Amino acid sequence: MTTALAATTAPAGRTPRGPRGLVWTVLRVHRTALVFWALALLATTAVLIWMYVIGDEARKGNVPCMTPARDGFPGCASIESITVDDVYAGWIETITSALTYTILPVAAWAGGALVGRELESGTARLAWTQSVTPTRWLAAKLAVPAVLLATGTGGLVLLNNWARGDGDPGLVGDWYNADAFIGTGPTAVGYALAGLALGALAGLLLRRALAGAGVGFLAALVLCGVLERFREDLWPALTRTATGRLDMPRSALVMTRDETTTDGVRHIRVTYHPESHYWPIQYVETGILLAVAAAATLAAFWLLRRRTP
Repeated sequence: MTTALAATTAPAGRTPRGPRGLVWTVLRVHRTALVFWALALLATTAVLIWMYVIGDEARKGNVPCMTPARDGFPGCASIESITVDDVYAGWIETITSALTYTILPVAAWAGGALVGRELESGTARLAWTQSVTPTRWLAAKLAVPAVLLATGTGGLVLLNNWARGDGDPGLVGDWYNADAFIGTGPTAVGYALAGLALGALAGLLLRRALAGAGVGFLAALVLCGVLERFREDLWPALTRTATGRLDMPRSALVMTRDETTTDGVRHIRVTYHPESHYWPIQYVETGILLAVAAAATLAAFWLLRRRTP
């Protein structure tokens, strides 16, 4: 509380410098989270650059065996290439999963440390007596981390796509897998911003650090689950029919496959999303996430005005 008070109050004889001063206040009070975020970005960037460097060698290990093996040609990739393949695939999966679930710790931090703790300790109300209105206080609280999250997450998504090379699904997973889908597109940024807004709203509602963190985390988890459950319905699927046999490519996300037999002839009907639907679904889901973030932000400002004089 002492740190926040020192950061918030202006020295005697000086006029507070408005939004700029609030920005520095947020950065000073939450400098531990800022340092952690910067270190996480640097570490992830280093690993992704390494993944790009070993990417070609990893793809050599991700090839099927030659049947039959010919003289002078190995039946499978070398043991060294297969080992690099495992390392590459493992790290890519780990980083992509981390990008996917960034929303959870962000929401918990926003609900607990960013808003809930300052309301619980009285630091926020003290700041409002130092020529800082509640609206400007909340605007700075949300704007600073929003910019950092958007730029950091967006940069990691670009690096992740660069490190994934040609997108070999044997190494990096199919485009429709939950982690690969979120960690390679703008939805990752949308999830981070939605988590920030939901966590802040939870902190304002409960005015307690621990409760705000828990409810923010739960809200983010529910949002992830709902969108993953209905992702296939965000864009119209295609349908293919055939008689006898119908083989779908691995890149197709098969939703339903119906088979009937009439007069000894098998009829097949498949509903699916081709890989070309990746971007339309990305845009729709990102739009939903930004709408959730905007709605939670507006609700937070409305609630703050209702609870402050």
